Amino acid sequence: MPAPIRLRELIRTIRTARTQAEEREMIQKECAAIRSSFREEDNTYRCRNVAKLLYMHMLGYPAHFGQLECLKLIASQKFTDKRIGYLGAMLLLDERQDLVPQLVRILKNLIMSGYSPEHDVSGISDPFLQVRILRLLRILGKGDDDSSEAMNDILAQVATNTETSKNVGNAILYETVLTIMDIKSESGLRVSCLDWWCCVSGLNKFYNVQRCLQKTVQTDHNAVQRHRSTIVDCLKDLDVSIKRRAMELSFALVNGNNIRGMMKELLYFLDSCDPDFKADCASGIFLAAEKYAPSKRWHIDTIMRVLTTAGSYVRDDSVPNLIQLITNSVEMHAYTVQRLYKALLDDISQQPLVQVASWCIGEYGDLLVSGQCEEEEPIQVSEDEVLDVLEGLLVSNLSAPVTRGYSLTAIMKLSTRFSSVNRIKKVVSIYGSSIDVELQQRAVEYNALFKKYDHMRPALLERMPIMEKTATNGPAEIVQTNGETDSTILDTKHLPSIIQPASQVNDLLDLLGGNDVVPVIQTAVPTKPASAGGELLDLLGDLSLTGIPPMTAYNKNGIKIEFTFERANPNPNIAVITIHATNSTEADMTEFVFQAAVPKVCSFPSSSFCY
Repeated sequence: MPAPIRLRELIRTIRTARTQAEEREMIQKECAAIRSSFREEDNTYRCRNVAKLLYMHMLGYPAHFGQLECLKLIASQKFTDKRIGYLGAMLLLDERQDLVPQLVRILKNLIMSGYSPEHDVSGISDPFLQVRILRLLRILGKGDDDSSEAMNDILAQVATNTETSKNVGNAILYETVLTIMDIKSESGLRVSCLDWWCCVSGLNKFYNVQRCLQKTVQTDHNAVQRHRSTIVDCLKDLDVSIKRRAMELSFALVNGNNIRGMMKELLYFLDSCDPDFKADCASGIFLAAEKYAPSKRWHIDTIMRVLTTAGSYVRDDSVPNLIQLITNSVEMHAYTVQRLYKALLDDISQQPLVQVASWCIGEYGDLLVSGQCEEEEPIQVSEDEVLDVLEGLLVSNLSAPVTRGYSLTAIMKLSTRFSSVNRIKKVVSIYGSSIDVELQQRAVEYNALFKKYDHMRPALLERMPIMEKTATNGPAEIVQTNGETDSTILDTKHLPSIIQPASQVNDLLDLLGGNDVVPVIQTAVPTKPASAGGELLDLLGDLSLTGIPPMTAYNKNGIKIEFTFERANPNPNIAVITIHATNSTEADMTEFVFQAAVPKVCSFPSSSFCY
C-alpha cells in the first residue's frame, strides 16, 4: 500500500477545490484511504492519519471513526504520537460516544493474541494497556446497564485467562475485580471474581484483597459472606494493617443470623488485641449487639463482657447506654445485679463497669440480698456485705471521682431498700466534709434529706422508671439518666387508655444519680463557670439574676407542665415557683400527683423554696 499523503499536502489539495461538491469528494476519498490504513493496523502512519482526521473535523466533516486510534496513539511510546493522540481524544471523544464495544474488542485481542516480544511482560501481552482499558471500562460502566452488560463476558474471560503466578497477572486481576464490583455486573460474576481473587492471592497475605472485600460488602453482602471464616482468621495475623481491615470487615458482616458466632470471635479478639484496637472494637461490638441482639440477656452479657475486658477503653456514653438497657429489661434485674456484684468482687479497676455495677446495686440491691435470681443460682449475700463493697469503692485509690459519686448515691438509695439506715446515715455524714467538693455537695444534700425531708426520701429514692431513647446520628442517647439534675416525678396512674401507662410516661430526672447525664430540662439561663467540684444543675439557675424565665419541665402524651418564677416580697432570697399543669387530651385525668426535688442553691442555709 502506498504511503498516505501528508497533512500539508491534504490541506493544499482541499484548498484547490472550486466547489463544495468537489471538496466533499476529496474528503470522502481521503477518509476511505485512512479507514483502509486503520483496518490494516498500520502503526507507521497512524499519527499522520489521525492528524488529517483532526483537520477534517475542524472543517465540519465526521471523524468519529478515528476515536479508537487516538487511544492507541496515547499508549504509544513516541512523544509525537502521544501529543496527537491526546489532542485527538480531546476533540473527538465525548460522553455521548459508545467507547465500550471498541474497548472490549481491543481487550479481547490482547488476551487472545499470541506472543509479542515488543509488548510482552512476564508472558502477558501489554499488561499496562490492559490495566488502562480496565480502568476506563470501570468509569464507563458505572451506573450504565447497557455498557455493563456489554463488558460482562470480556471481564469474565480476563479473570479466568490471566496468569496469576506473577505480580503482573495479579495486577490485572485486581483491576478486573474492581471493575466488576463497580459496574452493574451480574451477581454470579461478582461472587466468582471474589472467589478467584481470594483463591489466587491468599486473603491473609494481601492487603488489597481485604480492601476490595470491604468495598464490595456494601453492595453485595452475600458475596463477601462466603469468605467470612477466612476474614475471621485474619484477626490473628501479625500485620497490623491486615488485622484492622479484618476487624472492619468482620463488623460489616455481622447480621441477625451470625451474631452469636461473630461476637464470640470478636470478643476473643478484644481480649488479645493491642490497646490501639480496643476502643474501636468495643464500640463496634456495642453497636452490633444493640442492632442484632437475639435476647436481652445475651445483650447484657455481651456488654458486661466488654466492660470487664476493655472497660477503660470504651466510649463515654457506654455507661448510660448500659444503664438504659438494664432499666428497660425488667425481668433481668435480679440476674444483672447479681452478675455485676460478682464482677465487683473480682475487679474494680474497670471504672465504667464499677459505675454501672454501683448504679445497679443502688437500684436493685434488695433483689440481690433476697436471692430472687431465677436465671442462675442465686448467691447468699447480706446487707452489710453489699455496703462493705460500696464503701470500699469510696476509699479505693482506683476509683475516679465520678465512680465515688456513683457509689455514694448507691449507698443513699439503699437507705430505702435495706434496714441498715443508721449505718448509711453515718457514711453519708462522714463525706459531708470530704475534700472532694462534688462528693461533699452530694453528702450535704443527702444529709438534708435525712434531717429535713425524710418524709420525701422514699419517693425521691424510688426505682427509676423505664427510660426512653431519642433518635440520634450516632450511638443511642438516653433521654433520662440517673444524673445530677432536678428531679420531677409524674404519677399518671389512672390516665385513660389513649395515654400510655404510668410506667411508660413517668419522667424522672434523679437528683441523686451520676454525672453522665443528658438533662431533659433546658433553660435559657446562662450557665455558671465550671468550678473544681463541677456545675450544680439546679432548678432555679442563678438567683443573682434580675429575672428567671419560664420553663417547660414536661411535655408529653398530652400533659404539659410549666414553671414560672418570681421573687417573694419583701425577702428577695425566696423564690416562688408556680406550676401550671395542662391536659390537652379529650379525657379527664384523675389522681394526678406531681413531685419535685431540688438542691439548695450553693447549699446556703438561708435559701428556701415555696411549693
